[in-house]
Amino acid sequence: MTKPTPLRMADAVREELEQMIVTGVFANGERLDEVRLAEKFSVSRTPLREAFQGLAASGLLELLPHRGAFVRIPGCAEMVEMFEVMAELEAMCGRLAARRLGAAGLAALNETVADCEAAALADDADRYYRENERFHHLIYEASGNSFLAAEAKRLHKRLQPFRRMQLRLGGRMNQSLAEHRSIMRALLSADSAAAETALRGHVAVQGERFHDLMATYRTLPQVAAQG
Repeated sequence: MTKPTPLRMADAVREELEQMIVTGVFANGERLDEVRLAEKFSVSRTPLREAFQGLAASGLLELLPHRGAFVRIPGCAEMVEMFEVMAELEAMCGRLAARRLGAAGLAALNETVADCEAAALADDADRYYRENERFHHLIYEASGNSFLAAEAKRLHKRLQPFRRMQLRLGGRMNQSLAEHRSIMRALLSADSAAAETALRGHVAVQGERFHDLMATYRTLPQVAAQG
C-alpha cells in the first residue's frame, strides 16, 4: 500500500482556503487579504498566489486585475447542475473503462480502494478525498477517450471543494467506500452497464445526501463584493 504524498505548500494552502470558503469562514463576494493570509499561513506571496490560481480554476475565486481575489460561491442550482453533468461523465467513463481496463489498471484501482479503506479507518477525510480523487482519475484515463478524460478532470476540479464537503457529512465516507467496492466489482467483471450505473449513482447528489448537502451549503454567508 502506498503512503500519501506530502502536499506542496501551495496545495496545502489551497486546501485550507478551500475549506474556509466552503464552511463559511469567508463570505461570497468577500475580498481576500493577501498580507493577512500570508501571515496566517506563514508563507510568502508566491505559494499564496499559486493557491489563489488553483481556487480560481475550481471556480471558488474570481481574480480581478488591480483589485484582488474575491470569493465566488456558486448558487445551489448551478452546483446541482454541475453534479448532474459530472454523474453522466463519470458513468460514461465507467462504461468505457469496463471494456478497456487491463490488468495494470485494475491493480492500480484496487490499490486506491485499499488506501481509501485505510483513510476511512483512520477517519481522515482529507486523505480519503485525495485517494478518492486518484481512484476517479484512473477511471477517466482507463476510458481510453482522452477528450472525455480531460472534460471529466476539468469538471472534477470545479466540484472538488463540494465533493470534499460531502465526505464530512455523517457516514458519507463509509458509504462512498462501499460504492467504490461496487464499482470495482463491476470493473473486475467487465460489466459495462453495471459500472455505468454504479458510477452515476456514486456521483449524483440525490435523496438524503442531496438534502444534507443543500442544508449545509445554504448556511454559507453571502455579502456584496468589495472594491
